[in-house]
Amino acid sequence: SAVAITTEIQRVEKQVVDNAIKVNQEYIDKPTPTVERGAAGKKANIDNHPSQPQINIDLDRLHKLGIVTPQHGKTQIAEQFRIIKRPLLTNAFSKNSGIKNGNLIMITSSLAGEGKSFCSTNLAMSIAMEMDNRVLLVDADVARPSIPRMLDFNPDRKGLLDIILNPSLNVSDILTKTSVDKLTLIAAGTRHPHATELLASQSMADILMELAQRYSDRIVIFDSPPLLLTSEARVLASQMGQIVLVVEAERTTQQTVKEALRQIESCDVINLIYNKARTSAASGYYGYYYSS
Repeated sequence: SAVAITTEIQRVEKQVVDNAIKVNQEYIDKPTPTVERGAAGKKANIDNHPSQPQINIDLDRLHKLGIVTPQHGKTQIAEQFRIIKRPLLTNAFSKNSGIKNGNLIMITSSLAGEGKSFCSTNLAMSIAMEMDNRVLLVDADVARPSIPRMLDFNPDRKGLLDIILNPSLNVSDILTKTSVDKLTLIAAGTRHPHATELLASQSMADILMELAQRYSDRIVIFDSPPLLLTSEARVLASQMGQIVLVVEAERTTQQTVKEALRQIESCDVINLIYNKARTSAASGYYGYYYSS
């Protein structure tokens, strides 16, 4: 349960959370811009070649970063994310799950630097290795996108912010094919002074509805902003079918996790990854998985 994970994290005063928020000035809340969006466009064929240049992913480089790859066999991290993805896939595609928009999965954290983008990329790669599943990875941490650095591509391409601001664009206009057969990306998009606030716009809500309904045959993973650093992340969370909260071992406090969980309590399915847990002096880092 969510309570189980919090008992492993050192209790500190709420001031720690407040100080951390002040340090992350890039997530200061601003008024939400109003963006009107027209009717949803025709369904894009994600498996065809989108208009964006393809990203060629260096799998050897990813492996060195600790990311799951199809060519490096049953590594420890691959086994861990195989366990992590199984209930998420079941919730997304089981007819008896009763979860609305179960294929929309948001990966988030309480604060910055806990490893959510690392987990987002690993989960996406692991699902892309499935025989029967395809995955769309959306870089929704629009103020501080980490996916370009993780996958080593130029971030200057159309993406999420562009389709939010421009009603004439369709999802197909911002899709980016990758050299991993079953993995497609949507980048953060063109920089904008109110980038994070746009996640709470009606246009974003329309896009999420389209992704959930028109692409219900695949998993859509959102690498989102941290929950405690912007209110827009909470709005985004309210529209997700499933949420994965990444908790950094030996750093994220009990009170921080409790406060983050309160922000997303409206979501029926919340899972926790206890990230960077050191089990022995020689074993390095890996995560534990908990489900609510």
